[in-house]
Amino acid sequence: MPAALRQGSTAVITGAASGVGFATAKLLREKGLNLALVDIDTTSLQKAKDVLVGVNSSLKTETYALDVSDKAAWADLGKKITATFGDVDLLFLNAGKGFKAAGQQEGGRLKAWEDLDYWNKTLNTNVYGVLNGIATFLPILTSSNSKSPKSIVLTGSKQGITNPPGAANPAYNASKATVKHIAEHLAYDLRSSPETSHISVHLLIPGWTYTGLMGNVGPTKDEEVKKPAGAWYPSQVAEYFDKAFEKNSFYILCPDGETDVPLDQARMRWAADDVIEDRPPLSRWEDSWKAKAEEWIQADAKKRRENH
Repeated sequence: MPAALRQGSTAVITGAASGVGFATAKLLREKGLNLALVDIDTTSLQKAKDVLVGVNSSLKTETYALDVSDKAAWADLGKKITATFGDVDLLFLNAGKGFKAAGQQEGGRLKAWEDLDYWNKTLNTNVYGVLNGIATFLPILTSSNSKSPKSIVLTGSKQGITNPPGAANPAYNASKATVKHIAEHLAYDLRSSPETSHISVHLLIPGWTYTGLMGNVGPTKDEEVKKPAGAWYPSQVAEYFDKAFEKNSFYILCPDGETDVPLDQARMRWAADDVIEDRPPLSRWEDSWKAKAEEWIQADAKKRRENH
């Protein structure tokens, strides 16, 4: 087991009240970790705590209500968590949200370029929520007397790599592309210094994940019916993360019930080649390129499966 996930370690998880955040918290609790759960949804946060205490009541479980975009609140959070838990071993920055531009339904995708509030809300949560967490806890991780391995995990998105067009997507895609770049730079900087090389960084890239009505306790029978067949449950993402984390993977690219890893890789390769081949941006969705793109992607994915 990775040292950051050893029994008795402490994990700080944002977006912990539901979805992937809660599923990961439950997996870590089963491994014997103490948990600092952070979320803006206080009602669901308390429900999450109740479930996790029920898994193992001998471990510490504390909740902290926080808007991750609130820079000032993070400093207070860091003090509270270190006062209660001491060292932090795993920082899991998972909170994120998609917003819609005002007038999007009536005005189509161009409305996204007129609504700066839509951009600000998206970037403040998805980018500055991550940066605030790093700025608060990196000094705590680096100043710890314990030099045992520690880890930082950032939740990105495939949309930050393949960049699919859509009326609601520009700000979200940009925010998740930025999270990818942040994770890459942070990983490089930490591994480049002997003083911080014991702190690993990982980018979790979920596939199509059904969070819907799932709340904190996993799928009910009613929700199992509503879940799209191709989507994964958050618990499946958490399990995939766990296996990749054990291998010390940086890019944790999750499949789902509809898209396997070779198909994701082929789509990402095509997107990167837009630059190299001087094609139109987002050529995969361009009418004059769409058929050729799909043919190439399917052929490349097949080749990857055969060589795996």
